[in-house]
Amino acid sequence: MTVKHFLDLDQLPAATLREILTDSAQMKAELKAGKGTAPRLSGKTLAMLFEKASTRTRVSFEVAMKQLGGQTIVLRQEEMQLKRGETMADTAKVLSRYVDAIMIRTGPAQKLTDLATHGSVPVINGLTDMGHPCQVMADILTFEEHRGPIAGKSVAWIGDANNVCISWVHAAARFGFELRIAAPGALAPKQALLDWAKTEGASIRVTTDARAAVSGVDLVTTDTWVSMGQEVANRNYLLAPYSVDSASWPARNRKRCFSIACPPIAARK
Repeated sequence: MTVKHFLDLDQLPAATLREILTDSAQMKAELKAGKGTAPRLSGKTLAMLFEKASTRTRVSFEVAMKQLGGQTIVLRQEEMQLKRGETMADTAKVLSRYVDAIMIRTGPAQKLTDLATHGSVPVINGLTDMGHPCQVMADILTFEEHRGPIAGKSVAWIGDANNVCISWVHAAARFGFELRIAAPGALAPKQALLDWAKTEGASIRVTTDARAAVSGVDLVTTDTWVSMGQEVANRNYLLAPYSVDSASWPARNRKRCFSIACPPIAARK
């Protein structure tokens, strides 16, 4: 498998994404069995650019690189020439002379594109405003470990149709499952995204009714109410009916479905 960059799920074919999951499952099984993993990245260095803070993304990438025999360098925007106006294109060229790959966690997707365009090493999307593909790939792997292949299954996304939801739409097209999105009208997915999904043959349903969306599904997932850098005004009011908790759907449905959810961070009154 040869992949230059891992930017967004819509930019890679289904077969490649499936191979990534297969390899991931194999390496995870090796670790659980106490065998360790082959040092596939021995002598390799990953630069991790954090323009947005992270706990899980940073820890998962650092641990993974060490398990595979590589090492990481953490770079924050305030520590780099980016703070002084250096472009992402120049940063890509400089880093490509020192490291073997770059992961970036940022806001504008254009910064990710600039890194990939002007650098000469692989670039990984650790998060942008337009996608969070690594998280969704990990979620799909988790689902399949517990419930088998996701193809043909049904997934409900509840809440803001944000960057993570965008990646779920991409995943629905690539992995062949039905995706139901329940979101308030003001936070619904963009029509351009839905049009893309339709051309790719994805099964996407959009509703404002959270209970209807979760009825009979195999997986329920969501995200925080307020993402980093977003304005908070009115979000609590808009998203109050979209909490994923024990009261969100009937008990009989909870027994048959799987939930991957980050509880809303806003206080409920």
